Order: sequence, then structure tokens, then C-alpha cells
Amino acid sequence: MGILYFLLWSYLIYRILGFLMKLAAPFLFRHVSNKMNDNFSQNKRNSSKKNEGEVSIDKMPKRNKESNNNIGDYVDYEELD
Repeated sequence: MGILYFLLWSYLIYRILGFLMKLAAPFLFRHVSNKMNDNFSQNKRNSSKKNEGEVSIDKMPKRNKESNNNIGDYVDYEELD
């Protein structure tokens, strides 16, 4: 009998939570969408306007890395039939 009550209450809670999520989902999506739109607008306002064709370099990469071409020797080979 206890298992029957447990299953009944679990099913009711599942259905109620599903119904509440269907009601709350549009509000949550609208809130997230508005927040993303505000962040996008704020980032767009903060970015500097550049003329077409204007080039700017923010940071030059460091050239400390040297290539090591002496890794190994090249060996010629012939295919055998």
C-alpha cells in the first residue's frame, strides 16, 4: 500500500512540476533573451568605430619560438614489389 501512495504522489508531483514549467518557461526565456540583448547592445556601444580599410594592431605576437629543423634525417626509400 505504501508503494502505491509513493507512486501516486510521485506522479502528481511530476505532473504539477511539468505544468508549472510550461507556465514559467516563456518568462524565463524572455528574461534570458532580454539580458543577452542588453549585453550585446552594451558591447556594441563600447566598441570603437573604425573607418573602412583602417587597420589596427592590438597586440604583436612574441617571436621567441624557434623552429627546430634538426629533428631527424630524411631517408630515401624505394618500394618493393
